[in-house]
Amino acid sequence: MVSSQVVDGKRYSIGVIGDLPALMAFWETFRDQANDAVLGEIGIVAAAFPGQGALPGLYQPVGSIRTYTNYQEMLEKHPEINLVIEATGRPSFVAELRATLPSHITLVEQTAANFFIKLLTQDKMWVACKLDLLHTQSMLKTIIDQMDEEILFLDLDGRVLDSNQKARDRADMPSRKIIGRDLHAIFTGMHAMGNEEHDCPFQQTLHTDERGEALASYVGEDGRVQYYRIYTYPIHDEAGNLCNVVAMRRNITRRMEMEQRLQQSEKLASIGELSTYIAHEIRNPLFTISGFANSLVRNKSVDDKVREKLNIILEESRRLDIILKSIINFTRPTEAEITMVDINELVTSTMEVMGLGLSQQHIELVRELEAGMAMVKANPEVIKQCLINLVKNAIEAMPEGGVLTIATGMNRDYATLTVEDTGVGIEPEVREKIFSPFFSTKGKGSGLGLAMTRKIMDEIGGEVDLTSSVGKGTRITLLLPPILAVAESPAPE
Repeated sequence: MVSSQVVDGKRYSIGVIGDLPALMAFWETFRDQANDAVLGEIGIVAAAFPGQGALPGLYQPVGSIRTYTNYQEMLEKHPEINLVIEATGRPSFVAELRATLPSHITLVEQTAANFFIKLLTQDKMWVACKLDLLHTQSMLKTIIDQMDEEILFLDLDGRVLDSNQKARDRADMPSRKIIGRDLHAIFTGMHAMGNEEHDCPFQQTLHTDERGEALASYVGEDGRVQYYRIYTYPIHDEAGNLCNVVAMRRNITRRMEMEQRLQQSEKLASIGELSTYIAHEIRNPLFTISGFANSLVRNKSVDDKVREKLNIILEESRRLDIILKSIINFTRPTEAEITMVDINELVTSTMEVMGLGLSQQHIELVRELEAGMAMVKANPEVIKQCLINLVKNAIEAMPEGGVLTIATGMNRDYATLTVEDTGVGIEPEVREKIFSPFFSTKGKGSGLGLAMTRKIMDEIGGEVDLTSSVGKGTRITLLLPPILAVAESPAPE
């Protein structure tokens, strides 16, 4: 008696019994649905049915399956058979097989055979579904990793469950380290725009079950401010309950700069219209007031107390006139002649005058002038005025003394003029307003110095770069267009 064992690498050696039509239907089902995993486990070695010859269309080579006219002969010739499939489905024949088959041979009836074949072939469907799922997962991961926004998948405690590549890169952490960390440890500065709990977008989403949003800022080690818009989105389970939160952070620094410049342009347009009105409607009465005040001051019949009050009127009139001139000059385009400017020479001559008295204020002046500087296309007096404004601001930022550094240099596109101090620095919430007209933190002056500097840089095709750290100091760099080594176009006749 042959026991159940693997024969020729097959776990099941099968003999099939049935008439030709039933066997052909079985072969078609087996051939179409069986996959490599199934065929690796079973092998059909013989068939018993009325007639002779090999069955056509089998998955094995023609002639490899022996056929017999009765199942007794098939079992006698093939003692390795340990499983018989009855393909006719006739009850009387099934009863006969049950009564005569040896105990080591398993009988599988037609309906059961079809069921198990289909069950085994679910592996093919599972593999297809798995491949499709892996493809979809890979495509989704690729898309999310290519996004410029940082994306975190969170639990309801704000712990990171997963992240995209941008979030890992900007946090400088591998996936295994970022998982499990608190949201605020990755998205720093989320409470920068307020201290209340509802200012945090994650808390907004937890409390409202809706999208949360907040604006945050971050000051880097180089003193530059980065602005971020942070969004949080609720994720629900099949029952509609909040189960997770997706947080996304987008860098909007460039957009903020464009918005600020647009706002400044709108302000300048409004100031331009206002300055015309001021010139005609305010300066004329102001001249009249100051004229009569001057006349009264010279009058010998006026006593000292009245003369003192008249002098205050004159002083305030002069101050108001200076402010009006600043406003009118600010709104006018720069009409100074553009020439070639030697920045190093301009810095040297300007600081020879402004440097006087710095030692009494406990300020050390450092000049770092790069040799071989390119000539700059600008008006020397205008650039000198910009330098004076920056130096004055730097000195005022160091009431207890410090180091004032004036440096020149070159980068890829511009010649640079840098004024750096070691003063109090600029608060992040003030930086976005620092170049706005009439904004001042000193409580005096017109607040047009830095606004005028940026306006001049824009007009000559340059830029202004600001970096600052609170308590460490501020660095402002003027990026000036150099003179290019190209022939000038002849003037049209």
